Amino acid sequence: MKRLPAAAFALMPGSALACALPPSVILTLPTGHYITGAALTVALTATLGALTHRLPQLQAHLLHRGPDRWPLMLSSCLGFLAFAVLVGVGVFGANDPLHNLMTLVFWTGVWIALPFGSMVLGNLWRPVSPWTAPVRSLRTALGWQGSIGLSRLGHWPAALGMAGFSWFQIVSLAPDDPGHLARVALAYWAVILVLAVAEGEDWLEKGEFLTVFFAMISRIAPFWRERSGGQVATYAGWPGAQVMRMPPLDLSQMAFITLTLGALSFEGLAETFWWLGLIGENPLEFTGRSAVMGVNTAGLLAAWAVTALGLWGGLRLSRWLAGGGFDAGPVMLSFLAIAAGYHVAHFFVTLITTGQYTLWALNDPLFRGDEFLGLPPFFISFGFLTDPFFMRGVYAVQFAAILGAHLLAVVLTLKLAGPGLRARGHLPMTLLMTGYTIFGLWLMSTARGV
Repeated sequence: MKRLPAAAFALMPGSALACALPPSVILTLPTGHYITGAALTVALTATLGALTHRLPQLQAHLLHRGPDRWPLMLSSCLGFLAFAVLVGVGVFGANDPLHNLMTLVFWTGVWIALPFGSMVLGNLWRPVSPWTAPVRSLRTALGWQGSIGLSRLGHWPAALGMAGFSWFQIVSLAPDDPGHLARVALAYWAVILVLAVAEGEDWLEKGEFLTVFFAMISRIAPFWRERSGGQVATYAGWPGAQVMRMPPLDLSQMAFITLTLGALSFEGLAETFWWLGLIGENPLEFTGRSAVMGVNTAGLLAAWAVTALGLWGGLRLSRWLAGGGFDAGPVMLSFLAIAAGYHVAHFFVTLITTGQYTLWALNDPLFRGDEFLGLPPFFISFGFLTDPFFMRGVYAVQFAAILGAHLLAVVLTLKLAGPGLRARGHLPMTLLMTGYTIFGLWLMSTARGV
C-alpha cells in the first residue's frame, strides 16, 4: 500500500473547536492571553496596594450648588404616560418583539441603555420613574400621609423583586413576547403602586427593584447630583468616589447585590456550550426554553448560592487572616463596581444589535415612513458581527468593562476593609477577585449556543 502524502491528511475530516455563530470571531482572538493578563493585573494591583498602602484618593469635587428646580412631578408624569403607551402597544401592537416598542424600549432602553447612561451621568431612572407622580398624587387625593410598616422590611422587597425579575428574564418561556411582557409589567406596576401609596413615596427607594438597582449602579458614575433641602449639588470625581461616601450596607442590601451578581453570571453561563453540554442540550440544535426551565431554575438558584457562599467565605477568611476588619457592610460596597461592569460587558452586543431595531421603531413607530427622530430610512444590519476588526473592538469594550470593574473593586476593597490590617488578610479577597475576573472574561470569549 502506497503511503499517502502528508498534505493529504490535511484534507481528511476531523473535529474542530469552532462556533458558527457571529460572535465566533472572538474565538479566533488570543483570548487566553487577555484573560491571563487581566488576572495578573488584578492580582498585582491588590498585592501592591495591600503591601504599600498607596491607593488613589477617590474624592468628590463640588462643581455647582443651587436651588433644585427640576420638575420631578412633570418628568415622572411623562414617564408614567410613556409606560402606559408602551403597555398599550405591547397588548394591541405587533406580536413580533423586534417590531413592538414595548419589548424594544424595555429590554434595550430601560434595562440596557439607561443603566449605561447612569454609570456615567448618575441616576437617570429617578426623574422618569412611572411611580413617583402617581403615588404622590394619590396620597394627596386620599389625604393619607401615614405608613403601614413596610419600611421595617428594609430592601428585602426589592431583593425579592430582583430575584423574580431575573427568573423572568433568564428562565421564563416568553420574556420577549410583547403582550406577555406588557401584562407582567402592568401587574408589577399596580402592585408597587398600591404598596407605595400605603407606605409612602420614599419606600420606592427600598422596595422597588428597578429604583434600587439604578441607585446602586449609578454610584460608580464620575458625575452625579445630590438633592437635599430644596438644594441640588453637582459633583465630579473618579469612579467610586460616591461609594466612599456611602454608609455600610445592611443585610438586605447585600442580598440585593448578591442576587444581581449571581443573575448576571448565570445569564451568561446559561448560553455557553459548557452549560448546554452539562444539561444534555445540543448547542446547535437547542430544543427551546420550555425544555430547560427546570434545570435553568436550579442553575439560577445555584448561581445565587455559589455567589453568596463565595463572598461570605472570602470575607470571613480575610477577617481571620487579617486579625479584624473586612466587615461585610462596608466591603460589599466594592461589588457595586463589578455589578456595573458585568452589566456593560454582558449587554453591550445586545445594545448595538437590538438597539438598531429600537431606533428604527422609535423613528417610525407606525411603519408609515415617518421620521420622528429625524433619522433617514436605514437598513438594520448584523453583518459587522462577522467583521474581525469590529469584533476585536467589541471584545475590547467587554474586556475593559470587566477588568476596569475588578480593578476599581480591588481599590475599594483595600480602602473599605479597614486600616492597620495584616497584608495577608487581603489574600482571600485577591484570589476571589482574580478568579471572578477569569470567569467573567471566559464568559465573554467562550462559544455560545443560544
